[in-house]
This record gives sequence, C-alpha cells and structure tokens, in this order.
Amino acid sequence: MTDGPLIVQSDKTILLEVDHELATEARHAIAAFAELERAPEHVHSYRLTPLGLWNARAAGLDAEQVLDTLLKYSRFPVPHALLIDIEDTMSRYGRLRLEKDAQHGLVLRTTDYPVLEEVLHAKKIQPLLGPRIDGETVVVHSSQRGALKQLLLKLGWPAEDLAGYVDGTPHPIALKEDGWTLRPYQKLAMENFWSGGSGVVVLPCGAGKTIVGAAAMATSKTTTLILVTNTVSARQWKDELLKRTSLTEDEIGEYSGAKKEVRPVTIATYQVLTMRRGGLYPHLELLDANDWGLIVYDEVHLLPAPIFKMTADLQARRRLGLTATLVREDGREGEVFSLIGPKRYDAPWKDIEAQGYIAPADCVEVRVDLPRDERVAYAMADDGDKYRLCATSDTKSAVVEKLVASHAGEQLLVIGQYIDQLDDLGARLDAPVIKGDTPVKERQRLFEAFRQGELTTLVVSKVANFSIDLPEASVAIQVSGSFGSRQEEAQRLGRLLRPKADGRAARFYTVVARDTLDQEFAAKRQRFLAEQGYAYRILDAAGLSG
Repeated sequence: MTDGPLIVQSDKTILLEVDHELATEARHAIAAFAELERAPEHVHSYRLTPLGLWNARAAGLDAEQVLDTLLKYSRFPVPHALLIDIEDTMSRYGRLRLEKDAQHGLVLRTTDYPVLEEVLHAKKIQPLLGPRIDGETVVVHSSQRGALKQLLLKLGWPAEDLAGYVDGTPHPIALKEDGWTLRPYQKLAMENFWSGGSGVVVLPCGAGKTIVGAAAMATSKTTTLILVTNTVSARQWKDELLKRTSLTEDEIGEYSGAKKEVRPVTIATYQVLTMRRGGLYPHLELLDANDWGLIVYDEVHLLPAPIFKMTADLQARRRLGLTATLVREDGREGEVFSLIGPKRYDAPWKDIEAQGYIAPADCVEVRVDLPRDERVAYAMADDGDKYRLCATSDTKSAVVEKLVASHAGEQLLVIGQYIDQLDDLGARLDAPVIKGDTPVKERQRLFEAFRQGELTTLVVSKVANFSIDLPEASVAIQVSGSFGSRQEEAQRLGRLLRPKADGRAARFYTVVARDTLDQEFAAKRQRFLAEQGYAYRILDAAGLSG
C-alpha cells in the first residue's frame, strides 16, 4: 500500500485525486484502459469497462501491466475480486480468432473448446457459419466477417481478426519529406496501426492526423478510399496530400455532392455515400465496387449508420480510423471496435502539448445570470424548449461583444448551435457567418481570408466543428452547443490547438447561463477535456471589463 493518487473500488470505479503529485502520471497510465466518467475539481472518477480493457489488450497491453498500474498507484489495497475480474475480462480477447485456412478459406478458430461451443449455439451466429472442421475450428462465410465480429463482441467474446487483407490495386505513393519529417508520435501511430492490420488512431486536433493517414497510404502503396465529413474537409485532405506525397492532381478524385470522380485515391464525403434513392444507397455500391487496398475514415467517431453497414462488408480491406476522441454520443463505440478495428494508438493531449506540437490552451467558463423575465419564461417552458431558451439568451450577446473587444486584433471564432443566434451575433460584430447553407466556395473564401489575416473574426455554426484547418485561430467563444456533447467540445477546442507562429496560448471561452440546463450540459461537455488535463476557470460575466 502506498500514498498513491488512486482509489480502486470493487464496483469497477477508480477515483483519482487531482491535486496529488503523481496525479498526471497516474492519469496517463490508466487512460489506456479506463474511461473517464466525471471530472469535478478534486477527484475524477473513471470506470473499467470490458471494451476499454479489450482495446488495451488489442493495443498490446496485457492484464499483468494493467494490474501493476493499479497496484502501483492505489492508495489502498486493490480488491482481490476486481484483480481477478480484470484478468478474466482481458483473457476473453483473442480466445476466438478469425484466420485464413489454405483449404477452407476464412475460419473461426479457438484455443478454448467450450467457448466455440457457446458461440455455435447462439441462434444469430449459426447462419453466419459453414461446416465444422474439427473441435476447434469452423468455417465462416467470408461475406459475414464483419457481422460475425459484431455479434461476438455483443456475446462478450471479441474475436481477434488475423485473417489478413486483400492487397488491393497497387498504386505508387511516397512521402515527399522535403523540409519536414514525420513527428515521433506520428511514426509510432502509423507503425502501430500497420502492425495491427486495422484500427483507430486517436490524436488531438492539430496534431497532424492527416499526416498519419498519408504515411499509411505511403506504406500501403495501393488505391485508397478516404471518407470525410464534408466537402471543405475533402479539399483540405487533397491539398495536404499534394503537399506531403508524390500524388498528383490527376491521381486524386473528389466524390461529393459537387463532383463524382473515382481515381486511384478517392476522397468521398459521408453525406454523399449515405444518400438514398429508391431505398438503395447507389453511391455506396459504386465505391464498394473498387478494389481498394486501404480505407481511411476521418473523424471516425461521427460514422453514420449506413457507413457501419458498408464497413461490415469491407473487412477484407485495411481500415484506418482517425479521430480526436473515441467518444460517441450514440454509444456505438463497440461497432467502431469490431468493424473498423480496436484502438491502436492514443496520445494524451497534454503530452503532445508538452512536446510543442500543439498550442497550450486556457479554458474559461463565463457564467451569466438570466434577467428575471427570461428566468420566468425558462421556468415555465416545456422540457423540449428549455435548452434553446437559456442557450440563446440575449444576455450572452453582450458578453460576447465584451470578450471580442478584449481580444481585438486576434484571430477569433464565435461558435454556436442556433442559426438565428449566430446571425444576430454576426450583425452585432460585423462579422461573416458560416453555416450549413453557406456555399462551399464561399466557405473556402472566408476560411482563406481568415487564414491570411484579412478577416479577424468569424461566426460559425457546427459545420466548423470538424476537419477545418485554421492554424492561426487563437480565441474561440462558444455560445451554445449540442446539449452535453463531449466530442463537440473536444472538436471546438481543437480548432485552436494548431501551434501559433509566436508560441502564444489559445483561449477557449464557453458562455453559460447560470442555474439552467445550459450549465448542466456545459459540465457534461467538459468531461472529455478534463480527462486530457484541461481545467476550466470560471468567471462571472458581471466582472468582465468592457
């Protein structure tokens, strides 16, 4: 027993004392296998889940290392039953393996006969399997590789997929590396992904996830399909690939609402792939018809359901997921694990910041009081209207004006959820508003003007949450959000984390209505960033100068 920062409990919760001298070290150590649940000021609460432990196992961490970490940092004896449970849970990963057999094709093989018997008797799994070869091996219909992995995960027996991949159509791709080199963590992320076959790389916004994708493409040297969130992101990927690799304009195609180009490297938007016509997804079928050697999923935490369905059918292709956070608000992390692959690399944001590759950030929550009439209207509103009422209070607009004035001359983003609120702020600040109906060309023009310093303030809706490269943005003011979305909070802070030319820190403000749902949702959104080591200062709006 040591005076450690952790209290490990039999209900699978881990408490972390934030002010302890070893707290940062312990948080980094447990982040590989434990999920943050709550992050108030002094004690953070984590939970051990099967998926978290299986992700750790797939990334090369064994039960002994997990147990050693808990024993090393725990203040009190770790419950013996919990130690056994962790060992048992992690041992479930890999007792079933998908492999290629020279004679029978795709097979499911076990090191534990009763486990195979158990899954063979599951009614949903039986139709996916062919004949039994022997006591430890059964044939799997090759088209059911993804569906089988999903069902096995739900049964609590996650399969290790060692069946390999088709090569895809060869295509020469090389990194230019003239005047730049892969950062150490980018190189390690790519190597971990490649040795594992398929899976997810988690890196903070601004840390160069696109470069990891380009490095994987240069290693694969095959035709590649890249799936992205929107057309602006597609064009940024194209620009980055032209800059960093040997690929030419003619080799990279855009497959979006505006263009339908299929080339050796094709960048497609999730939106166009999920368009339905007569109950079918015609664009999914077209892209599936190509012999891709690698599929890259940008912002993998946002995959829509039809893309999961497509991915279930693409298990013979190497798959790389890129994201700043594996948090999914719909709880479908298990499908990312089983269909894209397990987490192969995860770098704590503060580690990357300490190396100087992303900007330090100061997170500030500014609390406002609703005026009496708005407070009464909020109290009497239906549940469905409460959040909009408090999130779009006029009181926030005056606070935003003061904050913008206090950062005059800096590159600043005002970010929100509700279009009428953003239009009003745009008029007050005399700043352009970028929203869903802003044409792609106009978005690109405004983003470029912002990058060049011709514009210092932009008002943006959630369209700017993802994959928008604005390296000189140093201040963001968030006025409303997607309820308690942790992934959105991470993405919005991420707009600011690209290193600044002069080395200055970023400032991330969230304007919150006190004693309302707005305050509750803000606390939920902040959980993920608290896990990464960011603390929010709280200011009272009444104390702002201006």
